[in-house]
Amino acid sequence: MSDLKQFRLPDVGEGLTEAEIVSWKVQPGDAIKVNDVLVEIETAKSLVELPSPFAGTVADLLVAEGDTVLVGAPIIAVETGTGAVAAAAGEAEPDAGTTEPAPSSEPASPAAGGRQAVLVGYGPLTTSGKRRARKQAGSSSGGAAAVSHEALNQAFATAPEEPDPDVPAGDDVEDAVSATPEEAVPATPAAPAPADGNRPLAKPPVRKLAKDLGVDLAEVTPTGPQGVITRSDVEAFAGGGAEAAPVSAPERTSGAPAERETRVPVKGVRKMTAQAMVGSAFSAPHVTEWVTLDATRTMRFVDRLRVHREFTGVKVSPLLVAAKAVCLAVRRTPEVNATWDEQAQEIVLKRYVNLGIAAATPRGLVVPNVKDADQLSLRELAGALGELTATAREGKAQPADMAGGSFTITNVGVFGVDAGTPILNPGESAILCMGAIRRQPWVHAGKVKPRWVTTLAVSFDHRVVDGAQGSQFLADVAAILEDPGAALLH
Repeated sequence: MSDLKQFRLPDVGEGLTEAEIVSWKVQPGDAIKVNDVLVEIETAKSLVELPSPFAGTVADLLVAEGDTVLVGAPIIAVETGTGAVAAAAGEAEPDAGTTEPAPSSEPASPAAGGRQAVLVGYGPLTTSGKRRARKQAGSSSGGAAAVSHEALNQAFATAPEEPDPDVPAGDDVEDAVSATPEEAVPATPAAPAPADGNRPLAKPPVRKLAKDLGVDLAEVTPTGPQGVITRSDVEAFAGGGAEAAPVSAPERTSGAPAERETRVPVKGVRKMTAQAMVGSAFSAPHVTEWVTLDATRTMRFVDRLRVHREFTGVKVSPLLVAAKAVCLAVRRTPEVNATWDEQAQEIVLKRYVNLGIAAATPRGLVVPNVKDADQLSLRELAGALGELTATAREGKAQPADMAGGSFTITNVGVFGVDAGTPILNPGESAILCMGAIRRQPWVHAGKVKPRWVTTLAVSFDHRVVDGAQGSQFLADVAAILEDPGAALLH
């Protein structure tokens, strides 16, 4: 006897209220065991894989990839019980002969009003959860462009007109945005649409493929059984197999705003970033100061570290030197490593440095941090920054990686930008902005010479940090970058 269970979207331990379905790892008819990965979701902070609390057979996927659903809303139905498990086992092994029914691995049902301790936050809602309405056909991803750059700590561009083989140039950065155009549906469909006017029939993996290729499923002619659109249908349409797509363009009115504008849903990391930046900008009085310095000795120091046997296997860049300089300068100006407690009307000075590195990823801006960075040696800090970079690049930074930061470095030098006025990360009192390092004329030893020059900027919360303190901190960081040898070799 099988029983139909619904798995509800849990709170994955972040206190969040909604998440986007990124990709399903199972399909209807699949046999699953307890802790098998069902789906990958994107919250406002990270990508998370959800395991199954049930054993049985997938009956239905209740939401499609790309949907945003509230915590507590049902997302998948699973047939449980010995009958469902045995049937699934029989489908998986048709030639195995008689198979004993597998025992049900379904966890014990919680008491009324209780919560099932399979996933954090899983259980019945006290309020009714409503899923956001899915956008109608015609909303498709416009061919997501990959945002690629090398490690964050390898991020300073040299001037192309004066290349120096001994000093590595900055990374090439391909800055692109994955947009989701909201286009009006033509009055006359370019390709056959479902006769009943409902959403085109396609499995979630096929829908994701169509989304990635920028294909509108309403324009694809289905060839599968019962009018289901298959993977080959989507691929053929994307490759020019259907002639309807190019015909639809002339039918649009060129001056209509709907075809001249793109609306991108604000969700996930972008939504969280927007809320955090607005809150920071309008609650903390920002002050920004700049200093331009000769970083030639830093570049030479980086070159020496790269060939040093102790640094074999780790990335070494000017960002590493700046990160260590921040940890050292904080000792003399602890106010830049503090928090303003509005409720208690106190300034909380922190005796540790959780150093955040702002990272532009395909999912948006994230700021993972190196815990207790001030306690690490230069070699250990280089390794920690490398791991942080790899995690951010893969989009796998977890909430714990981004929690508890006390100071942030943002590196606009990767884009060839000289400086900026960064906004404070909420809960912090200062942020350092690093610009590109370029060959420029500089007066050195009484003569004008080509030197490696960069600009640093620091923004700070004027409630916590006075002008003199902010200036002292920035001057200390600049002094270390101008002559890093003595300060960083201990």
